[in-house]
Order: sequence, then C-alpha cells, then structure tokens
Amino acid sequence: VQLQASGGGLVQPGGSLRLSCTVSPFTLDFYAIGWFRQAPGKEREGVSCISKTDSATYYLDSVKGRFLISSDDAKNTVYLQMNSLKPEDTAVYCCAADPSVIHSNLANQIAYGYWGQGTQVTVSS
Repeated sequence: VQLQASGGGLVQPGGSLRLSCTVSPFTLDFYAIGWFRQAPGKEREGVSCISKTDSATYYLDSVKGRFLISSDDAKNTVYLQMNSLKPEDTAVYCCAADPSVIHSNLANQIAYGYWGQGTQVTVSS
C-alpha cells in the first residue's frame, strides 16, 4: 500500500489549506485513514482520522470546528480541510492507513501499518 500526501505550504494565520492523501493500489473501502502531525521538538499526534467501514471520525480537540476530514472514494483520496489555521498548527503532516484499525483505536498511531511521506504546513505571518 502506498500513500501520497500533498497540499502543504506556507499560509498566514487565519488562512486555509487542504491536504490530500491518495492511497494505492487498494480502495479505501475497508481502511481507516489518519492524519498525524509532528511539530519540531514535539511528539507526533493524531489530528483527524476516519474509518471507512463505519464513517466514524476523530478530531484532536484543538482542531475541532476548524478541520474537516473527508474522502473521495472514486479517487481513493482522503482530504483534510484546514481552516482558521494558527501558528501552533505548524508541523509536518503525514497520512497513514490500515485495514485493521477499529473505531476505538482511530487516533492510535501505533495501530497504523502504512504511512506516507510528510507534507510541511507552516502557519506564519
């Protein structure tokens, strides 16, 4: 399984970005997809995850109401729409997938076996 993340960049506080994670060669139908981020000097944390089997979602408390995870099954792509970005959102964002992740484990990065490369998100004026 390969995951390709894209969409990062430099944005001013209050701005928006949309990250994309394309999974191949399998379909998303039976996978959980998660977005994780790691800021300099900090541990990696789960930002938002979605389970394609039951559409369950997870959001980190600090991004609730600002970020939205969605998927386009025809494109095997999961998106992370990030609005009202803050400097503290600055990090390398990467996506991960796994068919065995269950609802209660959505935000557990250890549960994910497939990882893509990161994309840098920098929020700065």
